[in-house]
Amino acid sequence: MKVTVVGAGAVGASCAEYIAIKNFASEVVVLDIKEGYAEGKAMDLMQTASLNGFDTKITGVTNDYSKTANSDIAVITSGIPRKPGMTREELIGINAGIVKTVSANLVKHSPNVILIVVSNPMDTMTYLVHKTTGLAKNKIIGMGGALDSARFKYRLAEALEAPISDVDGMVIGGHSDTGMVPLTSHATRNSIRVSEFLSADRLEQVAADTKVGGATLTKLLGTSAWYAPGAAVSGLVQAIACDQKKIFPCSTLLEGEYDLNDICIGVPVVLGRNGIEKIVNIPLSDAEKAKMQESAAGVKKTNGLLEL
Repeated sequence: MKVTVVGAGAVGASCAEYIAIKNFASEVVVLDIKEGYAEGKAMDLMQTASLNGFDTKITGVTNDYSKTANSDIAVITSGIPRKPGMTREELIGINAGIVKTVSANLVKHSPNVILIVVSNPMDTMTYLVHKTTGLAKNKIIGMGGALDSARFKYRLAEALEAPISDVDGMVIGGHSDTGMVPLTSHATRNSIRVSEFLSADRLEQVAADTKVGGATLTKLLGTSAWYAPGAAVSGLVQAIACDQKKIFPCSTLLEGEYDLNDICIGVPVVLGRNGIEKIVNIPLSDAEKAKMQESAAGVKKTNGLLEL
């Protein structure tokens, strides 16, 4: 199992670290355009192998896509990160060109690769990859919902004063501060709906805090977060590599599902060795359906800024 991570910045390096520590891949290639940067990150990570007990080989390369040949899975984290006050949508002009070039190079050297898109605005970048690479729809996955759901569960556990292992919940919709749809009606604590423990007002606050989870961290850190995004990506990669058939909310191309067409947006999917093996339709309340349609309208507006 060979995995490539494009972008050796904070998110890419964290992603490579978590994949290596889980020890399911034979090789992780980290690629960056900055001379020597990926090589340095790879060497630093390899020097943790004996300490963290993994045998995955981590290789760093400077902009040489031939070294990524025959990758089973590739993760695209490259692009500029958010700065305080920026929306994910404001990154589109620069990141679209980067993602288009990166995805073309990856597919050239690994025609059977499964691509996981992390670069923002993520739903639009995932749509761009669909429109420009020619890969089958099951092989193009946008990572947003897995991260947003982790942040939702963090906020739920905080509100419930419960261990996070007791809590389950999911966020669908667009990966943006206004587009996320935290499914409070489906959230549970040890199979009991959280509405049994929390008031409607408290649940609304949990949802609101979840939606600005990334912006909150950007304000505190001065740049985008990296630990949780890296961990979320590694979870998707492991589900595919190990054929786990796990359900994650991911941005995928919809063709009628959830009454949406020609859009990549977060919905629950089953991930296995073929990438997205099934789109899971779950019942939504009227309010959730309305929020999903509103979210989709926002994503389509951003998509309209692409020069396809």
